[in-house]
Amino acid sequence: MTITELAKFDGRDGQPAYVAVNGKVYDVSASSYWQDGLHEGEHRAGQDLTAELRQAPHLKTVIEGFPLVGQIESKTVGAEKPEPGISLLSIVIIAFVILLMLATYMV
Repeated sequence: MTITELAKFDGRDGQPAYVAVNGKVYDVSASSYWQDGLHEGEHRAGQDLTAELRQAPHLKTVIEGFPLVGQIESKTVGAEKPEPGISLLSIVIIAFVILLMLATYMV
C-alpha cells in the first residue's frame, strides 16, 4: 500500500480507519478512540503516525494489538534520484558572500 492509498482509509464516510506505524498498516476502525477516523481530536486515520507515536502516552504495543492489514511500500522503490549540482541554498549563500565582499571593498 502506498501513502496515497492509505489516505483513502481515513475513517470517514463509511471507510475503515487505517494508520501506519513503522511501515505497517493497522485497522483501528473497531476502537472507540478512533471514532470517524479521529483520535483524541489530534490524529487523523489514513496517515503514517510513526513520528506521533513517539510522543504518545501509550506504548507501541497498543497499536500493534490492532489487525495488521498491510505494509507501506518502500519510499525508495521508484523514487527519483536527486539531480547532481549545487543546491539553491548554496547559491544564495555564495551570492550573499560575494555581495558582502563587494560592499566591504567598495567602502
